[in-house]
Amino acid sequence: MNSYRNALTLMRIPFSVFLMPIFWFALSAMPHLEVWRALVVFLILHLLVYPASNGYNSYFDRDEGSIGGLKHPPKVTRQLMHLVLLFDIAAVVSGLLLSPLFACLVALYLLTSKAYSYEGIRLKRYPFISTFIVTFFQGAYTFLLVQLGAGMALQEVLQAPNIWFALVSTLLLCGSYPLTQIYQHAEDSRRGDRTLSLVLGIRGTYLFAALSLLAGTGLLLWLYFTTEQVRSIFIYLVCTAPIVYFFSGWALRALKDRRAVNYENSMLMNKLSSLCISLAFVLMLLLRNWRM
Repeated sequence: MNSYRNALTLMRIPFSVFLMPIFWFALSAMPHLEVWRALVVFLILHLLVYPASNGYNSYFDRDEGSIGGLKHPPKVTRQLMHLVLLFDIAAVVSGLLLSPLFACLVALYLLTSKAYSYEGIRLKRYPFISTFIVTFFQGAYTFLLVQLGAGMALQEVLQAPNIWFALVSTLLLCGSYPLTQIYQHAEDSRRGDRTLSLVLGIRGTYLFAALSLLAGTGLLLWLYFTTEQVRSIFIYLVCTAPIVYFFSGWALRALKDRRAVNYENSMLMNKLSSLCISLAFVLMLLLRNWRM
């Protein structure tokens, strides 16, 4: 029983909260949505899909140091793979409640996430390819997946400016993704993985993150301006101000003292950005649908 409890811990279900902004962003960009369908999408992604991906990653990585959401991960056992397969099947079968297309897209996401860690492919060895795959599938792909599941027609999903909003989600993830790797350079080097952060170095990681976040934010604000959503510009800038403040301070401290590049600061950055960006999109969603 303890083996399954440890296996469930390695699936890091609470860590899924860091990917919530994409869900809320996708809903906030929809002209209409069906609440029950949106709820089912949320449960499938955050309670099944993301944990299954986390668990599979942990199974092959067998980390000894801190990983996202776990400072002291338990040892990997075969029970972890049992849970991963169970969650995989449950996610695809649950997806059929919404549509066969949604279920197929969920299955594709799960397969792609496994290629990231599977020792026979292990995309983590290739910094630029893995970064593109992760930020595309966790960003734009998931953005469009959420909208399809929540009731938006495929033709609407693929039209402009919606497709440009999807691109924003990938750009924002390009900014946050390397920051989740920045404290793991020694662990990644030991395994022979060449993550983007390892290639860029500490200074390069902060610079890349800043430029990506700036590009994503700039495109988002331009889209809001051209679609006459000025209120959304104000909401986004106010809600994300704490992220800018913390990131700037953290980067400056880290460049002076490398001890600031640690698990605690990386997770704090993730938590802060997730909660602040989610808050922005939830407020936009509420104001549009309930006319508050």
